[in-house]
Amino acid sequence: MKFPKDHSECIFCELPNDRIITKDKYWRVIRDGFPVTEGHTLFILNRHEPDYFNIDKLEADQLQFMLFREKINLRRADKSISGFNIGINVGEDAGQTVFHVHVHLIPRRKGDVENPRGGIRHLIPNKGNY
Repeated sequence: MKFPKDHSECIFCELPNDRIITKDKYWRVIRDGFPVTEGHTLFILNRHEPDYFNIDKLEADQLQFMLFREKINLRRADKSISGFNIGINVGEDAGQTVFHVHVHLIPRRKGDVENPRGGIRHLIPNKGNY
């Protein structure tokens, strides 16, 4: 899989501090600029790395902790949230448009789509219903 090598114009490397909800040694957390649902949150690796499969164990462990913490925060703030999708796009053919590791946490609510069965399987038409 090929990724752009030049990160001089990476929007996540140049992220303004006022967008950051929380951060730690490995990750920054922001609300998505083009949210799928209200509360759609991004977890952005602090170091520039295009490929999620190149993160190390410490980064992965901390991501897991931060995902759980933000899930709790979102549910406390919005009682209508009844589920979540977690998404990671790796490579252009998978839909990655910003070649800097980031993870989507997308709050879901009852009735936000007619039939949620299959969840992320709906990325490819006619594969979500089984």
